[in-house]
Amino acid sequence: MLNWLRRPKYRSLQRREMPAGLWAKCPRCTNLIYRKELERNLKVCPKCAYHHRLPAIERLEITLDEDSFAEFDADLTSADPLKFEGYPQKLNEARQKTGRPEAVITGDGTIEGYRTVIGALDFHFMGGSMGSAVGEKVARAAEQARDRRLPLVIFSASGGARMQEGALSLMQLAKTSAAIGRLHDAGLPYLSVMCDPTTGGVTASFAFLGDVVLAEPGALIGFAGRRVIEQTIRRKLPDDFQTAEFCLKKGLLDMVVPRSEMRSTVARLLSFFGAPKVEAVSVEAPARTETPQVAESRSGGSAAEG
Repeated sequence: MLNWLRRPKYRSLQRREMPAGLWAKCPRCTNLIYRKELERNLKVCPKCAYHHRLPAIERLEITLDEDSFAEFDADLTSADPLKFEGYPQKLNEARQKTGRPEAVITGDGTIEGYRTVIGALDFHFMGGSMGSAVGEKVARAAEQARDRRLPLVIFSASGGARMQEGALSLMQLAKTSAAIGRLHDAGLPYLSVMCDPTTGGVTASFAFLGDVVLAEPGALIGFAGRRVIEQTIRRKLPDDFQTAEFCLKKGLLDMVVPRSEMRSTVARLLSFFGAPKVEAVSVEAPARTETPQVAESRSGGSAAEG
């Protein structure tokens, strides 16, 4: 056979693997999103505006002024009072996964210069469930706000009470509600922001007790699950049932605020309620990075008495 009829020998093509973590899939529209673009957009899908769930530490970073945060009760964690099988292991797994000791972070800081006590629940830590430590930290945050004459802001994201702590977990509903009640009696404002999801005992306690109750678009908000309710009342529920928009329509919320506008909206509300302002603080939102971090807690921050 003539040489010029011979097909050239090509080296076998090897498939190049794409580095992991470069792309994220939107659970609503299923589009692939370049992760850096998603980070720059505050983890809101640029295609369908789906609000991805945020870890508590990222929530605080995009809300607070840079270097203004001081954490309360950082070492307060749940024990295993009921000796619930597997509970210590689940706690350890959650701590390794999130890098946090518990499902809530509380502290004080400024938002566009306005001083506030703030808390954020983390759904990535055992579904943001409220055990005795979470309830205690939320109650102490309310006490700190009352003692310091500051407003309180809490971002909720939770599946409800932590079943591994039984009745001790359910007691946190009363404890947190009473603490918020004392804050109200002192004439101090409490802003509650519901994120996806806010359900169960958190909804039935401090999440709905705000002077102003806000939510992110599309957030799941409710007490019992949709299937349980349908089976109980034997009726088909609306497609948008238990969404933030449904709750707003029914008068359960005051506002549904996109994540990009949440910081400025909360700041305006703090201004309206007369929150003290620190004029010297930088009110620029911190820059977004691939591994966002909140400034480390200042030393010497005291916790309120239990």
